Amino acid sequence: MSQLGWKPDSTSSIPLYRQIYDFIRVKIENGEWPPGSKIPSQRKLADSFGVNRSTVIMALDELIAQGLLEGKSGGGTRVVNNSWSLLSSAPLPDWNSYVQAGIHHPNMPTVQEINRAEFAPRMIRLGTGELSPDLYPRELMAKVLEQLPARISSMGYEEPKGLLVLREELGRYLKSLGIEASPSSILIVSGALQALQLISVGLLQPGSTILLEKPSYLNSLHVFQSSGMRLFGIPLDNEGVQIKAVMEQKNRQNGALLYTIPSFHNPTGIVMTEARRNQLMETCEKERLPVIEDDVYRELWLDAPAPPPLKASDKNGLVLYLGSLSKTLSPGLRIGWLVGPEPVIDRLADIKMQTDYGSSSLAQWAAAEWLSSGMYYEHLETVRKSLKERRDATADALQKHFKDLGEWTLPTGGFYIWLQLLPSLSVRTLFEKALREGILLNPGTLYDPHAVQFLRLSYSYASLSDLTQGIRRLAELIRKMQ
Repeated sequence: MSQLGWKPDSTSSIPLYRQIYDFIRVKIENGEWPPGSKIPSQRKLADSFGVNRSTVIMALDELIAQGLLEGKSGGGTRVVNNSWSLLSSAPLPDWNSYVQAGIHHPNMPTVQEINRAEFAPRMIRLGTGELSPDLYPRELMAKVLEQLPARISSMGYEEPKGLLVLREELGRYLKSLGIEASPSSILIVSGALQALQLISVGLLQPGSTILLEKPSYLNSLHVFQSSGMRLFGIPLDNEGVQIKAVMEQKNRQNGALLYTIPSFHNPTGIVMTEARRNQLMETCEKERLPVIEDDVYRELWLDAPAPPPLKASDKNGLVLYLGSLSKTLSPGLRIGWLVGPEPVIDRLADIKMQTDYGSSSLAQWAAAEWLSSGMYYEHLETVRKSLKERRDATADALQKHFKDLGEWTLPTGGFYIWLQLLPSLSVRTLFEKALREGILLNPGTLYDPHAVQFLRLSYSYASLSDLTQGIRRLAELIRKMQ
């Protein structure tokens, strides 16, 4: 309901308020907005329709008079079943109660707003965690797709664990990282997020506690909470997650597993040192604490490669290792992988077959061609060069405009700068004001409820000119709020 996809015609002889009235009435009478549905606020409707708020109010008043809507103080405006046309029809199911009864938690309201705003035209996206469209490898992708017909032997369903050719290629790639993984211990997933979803329903009991870094990307998702689990944050320092706190909280909170992003952490950009990785593995082995290693940013090093993955030193099947092409190549390809003990991979492959019957065959063949042809590694060199240029331009802009407004550490890879704002202000208010100015931000509270003075800035998506302009305009906005 929040994405209307329609605007009244200002050139029509029909008044704007009447066009809006007709649009909403049809939505209600066709059952798209059933009784009980809460419609967007007057301000949001006015913004979406591109009209004055008074025009929206005229349309809503008429709909209320017709018995199609009902406005309640503090409760917003809802669709009701008071019109003659609706009263004369058979009672409809209360879809609103169904929506509220679903077991999967909705996204945070701010996350929903971000997801919608990302597709608004001319929006400067200073928080988006994906590669810029400018970095999409059009020529190399054309070569990959041109070579596929000769390779593809079938477009049917693949094996439960995924296309064997791709898993063999991934085995060779993983070996270059120090990870020994046979095809039978690799599961192809539709991005690393699906791997987390499979783990949440396939390996853990409701009520389990997931230990994770504080702040963490995982806090912005509800994948584990929707399965009846809770998240507990472990503090970070400049070398990574703090080992003593892992030991204490594993016992105190009865932690079921640890989720970590050791390389170019999201959102802080921290790289766990090799010494800290060794200490973490020793501790987790001693405490019998399984680890999910989310390593999707590993190849995005800008100054020097990260230390070897935790999985590279795992001799006891302790670590479930996540990788993906979403950050390095294309999020739309929807190809990731999970590496772990064969019984775990067998279990999760069975669940995956129950949910989607396997990732796209075409995407898997394309991913295999990217890896086997060497074009993936050629592309990575281009990406690193561009990201370094963007990071340095962002750092220069911050130094110029935020010297007295914030504190940050220059990341050595990945996408993100964890920016602490020095002025005491409401980041939520800043988010709303920036959005109205065409600047989209990612507040720190998405990753840690207590990070009320932080922003996750991304230098990966916006163009160089948008990055520098957006940071300048954001600084001006903050100064006006002081």
